Amino acid sequence: MEKKFPFLDTLFLLRKEECITIFTDIQKISKKEEQDAINYLESEFERERLDFLSDQIRYDQEGAIWAAKVLYYSAQLFLVRKGTSKDLEKLIPKFTGKRNVSSILSSDLSLRFLPQIIDALQNADPEDPLIKILGNILLQFHYSAIGFDLDLDKVNWKEELKDETYRKLYLERIVEKKAYKLAEIPYINQLLIAEFGMYKDVFWRELNITND
Repeated sequence: MEKKFPFLDTLFLLRKEECITIFTDIQKISKKEEQDAINYLESEFERERLDFLSDQIRYDQEGAIWAAKVLYYSAQLFLVRKGTSKDLEKLIPKFTGKRNVSSILSSDLSLRFLPQIIDALQNADPEDPLIKILGNILLQFHYSAIGFDLDLDKVNWKEELKDETYRKLYLERIVEKKAYKLAEIPYINQLLIAEFGMYKDVFWRELNITND
């Protein structure tokens, strides 16, 4: 497809319809389109913030636009790969901002769709170097990968989930995705069981109670 606003079209379709627009080649992002995307993602962040009821967590513009570009270029690289091998690190750069709750939740607006792209890449070519690049991004922003198989053994969960709002959202997504591997980590398991209380079987009957 050829579109006048390929970057915005990709973000909008993914967030509204969970569809990916594939173009005939790698489309550059104009400055105006980037600013429009920043504004659009901020409005989406504010809308989602109504669900977690916190005025302490601010929209992180840097994290949001970085993640949106990662998602956009990843989607395009699924099919358009001619002459791109030398540019992968440039198209999919590492995050250089500060990793905190604001950047995690702002980047999640886009990164939550990344596991689906990785799955598609793995089905097409398990040796694709892009898979490792995207996997490393999700290791850093694993809130967006809940339910996706990642090795998170090195995460200090007590430190990771010290923010009350982020902890609540993280646990809710674990339950929503029925992410057993995460839910059976002793520290997380204890948090979940405490949240469920006597209604554990109502929320998640099949979940085992683990011990240290």
